[in-house]
Amino acid sequence: MIHAICVAGARPNLIKVKPVIDGLESRGAKTTFVHTGQHYDEAMSGVFLDDLGLRQPDLSLGVGSGTHAEQTARVMVAFEPVVDQLRPDVVVVVGDVNSTLGCALVAAKAGAMVAHVEAGLRSRDWSMPEEVNRVVTDRVSDDLFAPSADAVANLQAEGYRADQIHLVGNVMVDSLLANLDRAIARDTLRDLGLRAGHYALVTLHRPANVDDTEVLGSLIDTLGRVAEDLPVVFPVHPRTRAQLAGRTIPAGVALVEPCGYLDFVALEHGAALVLTDSGGIQEETTVLGVPCLTLRDNTERPITVSEGTNQVIGRSPERVLAATRDVLANGWPKRCPALWDGQAGARIADVLVSGVPQRRLRPTDLGAE
Repeated sequence: MIHAICVAGARPNLIKVKPVIDGLESRGAKTTFVHTGQHYDEAMSGVFLDDLGLRQPDLSLGVGSGTHAEQTARVMVAFEPVVDQLRPDVVVVVGDVNSTLGCALVAAKAGAMVAHVEAGLRSRDWSMPEEVNRVVTDRVSDDLFAPSADAVANLQAEGYRADQIHLVGNVMVDSLLANLDRAIARDTLRDLGLRAGHYALVTLHRPANVDDTEVLGSLIDTLGRVAEDLPVVFPVHPRTRAQLAGRTIPAGVALVEPCGYLDFVALEHGAALVLTDSGGIQEETTVLGVPCLTLRDNTERPITVSEGTNQVIGRSPERVLAATRDVLANGWPKRCPALWDGQAGARIADVLVSGVPQRRLRPTDLGAE
């Protein structure tokens, strides 16, 4: 039976890796769960582990923060001896963070199979560090697990072999559906003084939105105008809180501490609408049928626009307000992409367990034999 190292680096990775670990272990595979420590603090990552029912990592690398180069380099230096010692059949990486890229590079050079979960997503915005991570990780991976048909089309257009590409669905949806009832049953809304269907939920963390004080200030002022129509609750990412120091927050905008996974799902489920720059939240709101307004100029998840509840509206105050009021007045279609059914982790495990022992490494030249 195969041995898989399953890697997580940031909190969203925990949501994505849990269904893969469960699927592999239910089929008799040995798994080693590695947390690189790109995001790690007990108040947040520890809560996510508990909320998801995910065991403590078998290995914690503790790489911490830093520039993109520093962080990726530390991941690689820390992960290389793990691969050398354990000699896994496959290294499974998820998402698009620096840990994803660093561990994929180490595994590919060590001769292990590399499996990328969430392969094929493209924003085509090369100013996003995540886009670089996504494209390079796919390039060194052997198995490409795509969450949606548009991701498959991207991989096909880039010349990947048909037997590398697997349309499996969305692992974030697996975790969402598995935990939704538990989340709804919590007292999250009551504790925050909120009423289901009568508030807007906001998240902001991307550098383009929070590192420029002028852009962030404009967004905060816009949220104040949204709050004239309904209360706004804003769990504040640490990166964003630092930028808000000393700024007056408009009436009706409630800044709250970052939430654990179950509490945040409860907030999403109860919201009248969500305003965000997160990729994963675009997917979760689509499954929940909650209107989502994405405060970016593009998205690597266009399926949530064509087949979901998401609109990409940019940052213009006028456009944000107009979209908010239109959604509140008229609602938004509720659709869900194919295979977003809670079984993506099982499909991934089936491919890996059946295929890895017989499979050779992919050639560097995708057209070579």
